[in-house]
Amino acid sequence: MPAAQTPSDKPAPAGNAAAKATQHGEARSSAVMAAGTLVSRFLGFGKTWMLGAALGLGSTVTDTFINANNLPNLIFLLVAGGVFNAVLVPQIIKASKGPDRGADYISRLLTLAVVVLLSLTLLVTLLAPWVIELTTQGYSPQQKSLAVTFAFWCLPQIFFYGLYALLTQVLNANGAFGPAMWAPILNNIVAIAGLGMFIWILGANAENPHTLDSWGPFQTFLVAGFSTIGVVAQTAILLVPVFRLRLGLRPRFGWRGVGLGQAAKLSVWTLATAAAGQLAFLYVMRIATIPGAERLRLERAGDEAAAAVLPGNAVLEVASQLYLLPHSIIALSLATVLFNRMTRASQDGNRAELRGALSHGLRTMAVATVFGALALFALAGPLGMFFSGGDKQDGVMLAQTLTILALSTPFMSANFMMSRVFYANEDARTPFFIQLVLALVNVVAAFFIQFLPFDQIIFAIAILYTGGNILSVMVSAFFLRRLLGHLDGPRVANSYIRMGYAALGSAVAGAGALWLMGSYQADGFAWSSRLAALVTIIVVGPVMLGVYFVLLKLLRVTELQDLLQPLLGRLGRRAPASGAEAGLEAGGEGAAREVPAAARPAPERATTSVDTGLIPRISGEFDAASFRAGPDVGRGDTPGWATGGNYLPEEELPATAQGGAGRAEIPLPGRRTYQGQPGHNPHFPFDRRRKK
Repeated sequence: MPAAQTPSDKPAPAGNAAAKATQHGEARSSAVMAAGTLVSRFLGFGKTWMLGAALGLGSTVTDTFINANNLPNLIFLLVAGGVFNAVLVPQIIKASKGPDRGADYISRLLTLAVVVLLSLTLLVTLLAPWVIELTTQGYSPQQKSLAVTFAFWCLPQIFFYGLYALLTQVLNANGAFGPAMWAPILNNIVAIAGLGMFIWILGANAENPHTLDSWGPFQTFLVAGFSTIGVVAQTAILLVPVFRLRLGLRPRFGWRGVGLGQAAKLSVWTLATAAAGQLAFLYVMRIATIPGAERLRLERAGDEAAAAVLPGNAVLEVASQLYLLPHSIIALSLATVLFNRMTRASQDGNRAELRGALSHGLRTMAVATVFGALALFALAGPLGMFFSGGDKQDGVMLAQTLTILALSTPFMSANFMMSRVFYANEDARTPFFIQLVLALVNVVAAFFIQFLPFDQIIFAIAILYTGGNILSVMVSAFFLRRLLGHLDGPRVANSYIRMGYAALGSAVAGAGALWLMGSYQADGFAWSSRLAALVTIIVVGPVMLGVYFVLLKLLRVTELQDLLQPLLGRLGRRAPASGAEAGLEAGGEGAAREVPAAARPAPERATTSVDTGLIPRISGEFDAASFRAGPDVGRGDTPGWATGGNYLPEEELPATAQGGAGRAEIPLPGRRTYQGQPGHNPHFPFDRRRKK
């Protein structure tokens, strides 16, 4: 057991003050980012609600637009997303540490990226008819023509998505995290403004149905045009804080020696993982367009009753956005924070610490995801009616799809957390094989789904997604056991079971409240209007949450405090104890000698999500969170992984206090790429030659 720390070993008071200031700044940055994310999510659902009101959730026009508007994000992730995440981002991080703050190097990267993005965008936009033909099935000539028109308006978004991702990383590398959190808000506001003008000028779909026959260029501009203008605004507003960095960025050509080729070789498995997932996702989305095409045929044949009960890909898209909510707000944030702890454990070769971080993350995020699953399941009816555009039948179909997806929410988030272990261990090959298995399962299953009755295809795809989430956890667990020996299974299972009982109790209470409000009757209050559905959600939701908290306390689920403590700390209560203050974990496999915090290298963080495949991302809607970063908890005099920061409190026996000798480098994709001294790449002699 290491000797007790003497007063001389303690940091100087100035160091303590600096550390506290750093923690305060990090907490403030995290709070700003969390607020931006919540506001953006709220406005995103507002945009979805407006789209349903303007065009109708179950209309052919909505299905066609959503398919075209999803294409830019899908194509960007397929062709360039993996390269941006795995190759360019680590290079920007390293270059920013140079004496010139990476100005020369980043200028060259941005110039290269702009040229590539512009070429890709122009090529794909010119090939819009072929892209629509490849990604849809069964469209009539009139519907295909509208889809191509939407695509011409939407595909230019590819360029601005890529530029947004790069500008975000330049800001993150220089400690400016807030702008990228709030920029998507402007995007949603612009899109909502366009849809609002549509309803104001042309009327809502409930009063004035908008069909292919009544559609024209002005409607296209208000819907697809404003969608693209929103993406442009989201990117353009980031130029202001980038210019304020005073990096002196400008077009710089001459890319020999930039190191991207070597980085791409090191990241080949990450790139292959993204490609496998996106190709499978595109194929599944192609199958999802079949019911919408059949609905149009039935409407033209005069069979309105049969057409009304056919859910299209718009129903699947909205249900996916709702189902992803617990994951994107809670699980994604916790996984991002814990990745630092996992990286440190992997660097030290400490399996016990790595296992402890995984276990802690799985149990802590389950507090939110288990409740989210049952809450979405119970409130599926009112949620469906609220986003239905005013049509009860559309609301029913959305509710049915959401109930299928909702219960797999904990599995989706668990798989995401488990994948962090592989990447922290600098293992990109195992996630590729996992993704390949899932992609093959999805492609084969989707091939057979297309032969089902048309009214069952969307529900079958939802079942496929749910099964894929469960399968992904099983496959990931198989590989993780080989890496970690075991996964702390009994402790994790015990926590999930107790949370499951609490969530089930809250669902029963919610069901009772819903029954009192007429949610289980076709003519009940919750189904009378979208406003009534919203009132139902506002009333029943807090009831369920209150019952859940009470049951968690009764069942002694300590992970609730772990989830709430960072929030309470930001509200002025006592900050969580640091790992050094909590003491060492007694025994345990891989325990190592304590090393003073100052002697440990602060881990660099993963600044983007490397999960650009089919699982866990279902929705085709662009998610700006995939290209954002939280505060670098490794910055400051006292590393965040040693203090616990203000993000995720340590457990009573903190894994981060186990220590280890540490190595000089932290594993990041492409980290071995040679750059020479930071800011002085020997392959960039162009300025010197001109001076001579």
